[in-house]
Amino acid sequence: MPRPVHFEIHATDPERAITFYTAVFEWSFERSGPGPYWLITTGEGPGIDGGLAQREGPIPDPDASVNAFPLTMEVPDLDLMAREVEQAGGRVVAAKRSIAGVGWIAYCRDPEGNLFGMLQPDPSAG
Repeated sequence: MPRPVHFEIHATDPERAITFYTAVFEWSFERSGPGPYWLITTGEGPGIDGGLAQREGPIPDPDASVNAFPLTMEVPDLDLMAREVEQAGGRVVAAKRSIAGVGWIAYCRDPEGNLFGMLQPDPSAG
């Protein structure tokens, strides 16, 4: 069965993106290779790591609905993390809603306009 093994974030201002993801998720970034590219370590244990690249095209429309292949992170407290996103310069673009028997999900955009999801597991969600 295919499974995610890497993700990549494209940013017009990589340093701003690094500041955002470090503040919200405590990810670490390490410059890699000759070009503007950073390896992202998301933590220990199960999960995937990724990369951050200099954006080569236009910024996605920040007011568009879900128009990507969003990466979703599991979080222990969705309300708290949504506040963290906003305090770090991002915004919630699809408010918290339930997924029956799974949990609570919300979609956000980082300061670079990239879409991502956050999921708080809760089997009793309806």
